[in-house]
Amino acid sequence: MALRRSFSALRLCTSRLAPLSTAPEAREQPTPGPGVGLDGGAKKVARPPLPTVNFDNTQEAYRSRRSWELARNLLVLRLCASPALLARHEQLLHLARKLLGQRLFDKLMKLTFYGQFVAGEDQEAIRPLIRHNKAFGVGCILDYGVEEDLTPQEEECKEMKSSSWAVEREGSGSAKREKQSQAHPDHRRDGVLSTHTYLYASEAKCDSNLETQLQSIEASGAASDDSFLAIKLTALGRPQFLLQLSGVLTKWKRFFHQIAAEQGMARLAALDKRLEVAALQESVVKMGLASREQAKSCFTQETLGVSSTLDLLDWCRIIDNRTELSKHLVVPNMKTGLLEPLLSQFTEEEERQMTRILQRLDILAKKGMETGVRLMVDAEQTYFQPAISHLALEMQRKFNVDKPLVFNTYQCYLKEAYDNVTLDLERAHREGWCFGAKLVRGAYMAQERARAAEMGYEDPINPTYEATNVMYHRCLNYVLEKLTHNTKAEVMVASHNEDTVRFTLRRMEELGLHPTDRQVCFGQLLGMCDQISFPLGQAGFLAYKYMPYGPVMEVLPYLSRRALENSGLLKGARQERKLLWQELQRRLRTGNLFYHPA
Repeated sequence: MALRRSFSALRLCTSRLAPLSTAPEAREQPTPGPGVGLDGGAKKVARPPLPTVNFDNTQEAYRSRRSWELARNLLVLRLCASPALLARHEQLLHLARKLLGQRLFDKLMKLTFYGQFVAGEDQEAIRPLIRHNKAFGVGCILDYGVEEDLTPQEEECKEMKSSSWAVEREGSGSAKREKQSQAHPDHRRDGVLSTHTYLYASEAKCDSNLETQLQSIEASGAASDDSFLAIKLTALGRPQFLLQLSGVLTKWKRFFHQIAAEQGMARLAALDKRLEVAALQESVVKMGLASREQAKSCFTQETLGVSSTLDLLDWCRIIDNRTELSKHLVVPNMKTGLLEPLLSQFTEEEERQMTRILQRLDILAKKGMETGVRLMVDAEQTYFQPAISHLALEMQRKFNVDKPLVFNTYQCYLKEAYDNVTLDLERAHREGWCFGAKLVRGAYMAQERARAAEMGYEDPINPTYEATNVMYHRCLNYVLEKLTHNTKAEVMVASHNEDTVRFTLRRMEELGLHPTDRQVCFGQLLGMCDQISFPLGQAGFLAYKYMPYGPVMEVLPYLSRRALENSGLLKGARQERKLLWQELQRRLRTGNLFYHPA
């Protein structure tokens, strides 16, 4: 009952908004002025072609950087590519700190790794870099990169302590929970690249994280009129609650796919699966979910908006409190065959946890609206992601009215990435809000696979890097095609892969998506791939740098992962090092070694 009220509260927030048209918008054609075509209508003049972008012109790619910055970039990328150094980098950092002392160690880090990958220590320190990059066409995605530096043993103890309530409450019946949603000492930071995670301490700590993010919004808004703030929901609420909510959402979705398989639709994409309502009513009765009269009253055109079939989006609507069947939300356990309640285990305290997370998100979104800073909800581990995506969608319903303020993140190394993207695009179309998405390949591959193997559930990750590339391009192409019918939808192509960026530019040209439409933007990490970001920005495309900031010692865990990530991108880093060296040689030959960006 508690969580059902929370779902109802979520819907209430969005129901107060004025209803929007769900019809796709026609793309406006620019009018050149007076003129009549052969058919008697106004002439249609094609817009100029897409600007040419050259990723091999080092002079243009690095004209925002001084020569010593290029030399530092070259050195850091070379060090990151050394397996021997990476294997011992934490011990070496500890030794350097011990030998140099804290003050000299901080200076060393600012001249090397910290200076390469981190924007600055606080909100004031980062503003010059934000303004400098913006002057050369590149915006920012700000992220406060501080996290706790715990040993694996400390981390496991703290994580499992926050999870113990679930284990204690389930007791011997813990097998009833989906394995992927179980509490587990999985070392959430172990093997994670290019991101940071939060361990729950208290509601006061979550409030402190909220205050920091509000300050980040103010700093970003003051330095630039076009920026993002990256937020992690595990910083704003109890991760164990997100874990349990993800389990509920996952079970309900899998139940739909089970019934679809029984009706012969197992191989169809999620959006193409449409259950025959008559057969569904019969299945519900046979499973004991509801009486025949209740089933007939629930699955009707009036309650679900369909006449004879029901798709996954209709199905997900049942989990709120608008239908009679939501009182009977149970699903069959695949092993025991017994029916399990979905919502009855949630307590009043968990309802309050849901409310607190939503309140914090609401405060951030309103601050973003005031300052012109958009919110980018980062993706996290698969066992949190269903809840994170659910809450992100609720915020999109409320705030993405005239344009996308809240962006959700889709990890394309997941097998279900295409289904997730297509379903949410269709959801936005039906409900009349503006779709905003960031597409990434993913950051938790090794960790996800190890956890799946240890706990005995199917690996959620695509089997190969090539398969992930195919998935990324498939999702991206689908979104780009949808943008041609909806001028208010937007996507960020967050990729360091030059082939992916070229693919995007080619499809934009083929589909008539111009950078002045401001529907497609690109994102790369600070300190990497300047030869992609700056040529894009200087050519007129929307380009952004993901910019973490925070005190030196508190950002070291982030820097450790950044070093590991560079080792995983050896091919791209090798090309980047080549271009950096070419530009340094060019400046030396032409007498511009002391070049200073204007």
